[in-house]
Amino acid sequence: MPPLNQTKPHKSYTELVSILESRGMIINDHSRAERKISQVGYYRLTGFSYPCRIIARDPMSRKVLINSQTGHPLRLDQFMPDTSFDDIFSLYLFDKKLRLLLIDAIERIEVNIRSIIAHEMGYHDPLAYKDPQYINPKKTQTWFDKKQAKYRNTYNDWCNRHADQISRSNAECIEWHRQNKSQIPFWVAIEAWDFGTMSQYYSLLKKRYQNRICSRLQINNAKTLEVWLRSINTLRNRCAHHSRVWNKTESNPLPTLPIPYFNKLDFSSNSRHRVAGYIAILWFLIKQIGPSSNWIHSVAELVENEKPTMPGCPNTAMGFPHLTGFPRSLFDI
Repeated sequence: MPPLNQTKPHKSYTELVSILESRGMIINDHSRAERKISQVGYYRLTGFSYPCRIIARDPMSRKVLINSQTGHPLRLDQFMPDTSFDDIFSLYLFDKKLRLLLIDAIERIEVNIRSIIAHEMGYHDPLAYKDPQYINPKKTQTWFDKKQAKYRNTYNDWCNRHADQISRSNAECIEWHRQNKSQIPFWVAIEAWDFGTMSQYYSLLKKRYQNRICSRLQINNAKTLEVWLRSINTLRNRCAHHSRVWNKTESNPLPTLPIPYFNKLDFSSNSRHRVAGYIAILWFLIKQIGPSSNWIHSVAELVENEKPTMPGCPNTAMGFPHLTGFPRSLFDI
């Protein structure tokens, strides 16, 4: 194996601010910039300043140069004109508030879907989560995992994950059944599951049980809900780990349903690769839970009032159809 390149040298906060300024960033208050970098971290903030860097072009043809590894345009170290540290930090704060709104929606959806799954499956058997008769037979077959170079069974893997979460849970409802040596019914056991365990269980079920769960959410495609749950779990983890979300792209577009709500949105593939697609799906699900919710109003106000206007950061980077503002009319608000 060839030796790795050396890491970049350590820099003081003062030096880091000087580097940004030398690259064309407007620094109105050096002391504040140093303080914010010390609080948040220089590397974290570079993710918010990266879109403001000048795109590299071929000096002769002026065509945009593409990074062969990522497929994205190459960026120079220099920032576009009018890029300021204050705007970069405002974008960071906007992203933080957006994550909080997203995680609020996800929590409501997670709790509701837990309740639906527990009710629908517990109706058949309070211990249905232990019974493979409710599981798609394909998911109970042994298969060879080339990446891990071993044989696996998807349902058994889920059972092990479930058992681990039950054993580690210190929830009072779980502890009561444990101390009383009682079987744990579905509606109690599911309280120990994380979002990933819940979404995986749904994906394992036979389609007729999936359809029952979908019908409670006004969804007519069981596969679509499966993809939504898997994708929302990824978004949940991103929010929980404080990762940037406002302009992140997904490798696969989020599916929609052929219903008036999504038809009116008429989101492009770009929208369904970005946070706008998540917002549309989360709002659809929230409306099934609480029709009087004003969550989408909070999202619209945040985008309109707190996202800074700055070079290289239009609202289309979030997946919205317009460069600025929130498409209120598409969401009927």
